[in-house]
Amino acid sequence: MSTHDRAKTARGKTTRRLKNSSRKIASNNVVSREKSLDAIDSEIISLLQKDGRATNIHIAKTIGISEATVRNRLQRLIDERIVQIVAVCDPFRIGFGIVGNIKINIDAKKVNTILDELTELPDIWYIALTTGGSDIDIDFNVQSLDDLRVLVYDKINKIDGIIRTETSVIMDFVKRKYDWGTAL
Repeated sequence: MSTHDRAKTARGKTTRRLKNSSRKIASNNVVSREKSLDAIDSEIISLLQKDGRATNIHIAKTIGISEATVRNRLQRLIDERIVQIVAVCDPFRIGFGIVGNIKINIDAKKVNTILDELTELPDIWYIALTTGGSDIDIDFNVQSLDDLRVLVYDKINKIDGIIRTETSVIMDFVKRKYDWGTAL
């Protein structure tokens, strides 16, 4: 079964939505990760990390493989959610006045429900299960202090199982780099 459900939007266009049930945390809070990359996949990823607009033809010539091989491998990497092809923006320069991070302590028995509810909040763009001083780490973008207040007090802290939150506001990005390659 696919990890996506097909759903119709209000306009009748077909969209894809991730099933909430596809992301269940094992009893030891570890999400299983399969290693399915080889050296060619690693090279494709590294080239795209340097230039996300690189064409399949350019990648094929650089690596020395066919364009069809690049196309098929890239589609598999996208389908398996190993890569996303997106435009990475500076949130401050595109209208977000407040950008930050929230560390969350939770009742571990409610982790799946909490993650499902956090995933539905549009101001949150990053969610990670963590170890250490907090259980969940999230990043957010909002336009104003009032939007931040609503996010923290009216939405996040009202989720059953949230014990404590600690909010940090980003003042400036010192380093934002996404071309770290792969572990191969």
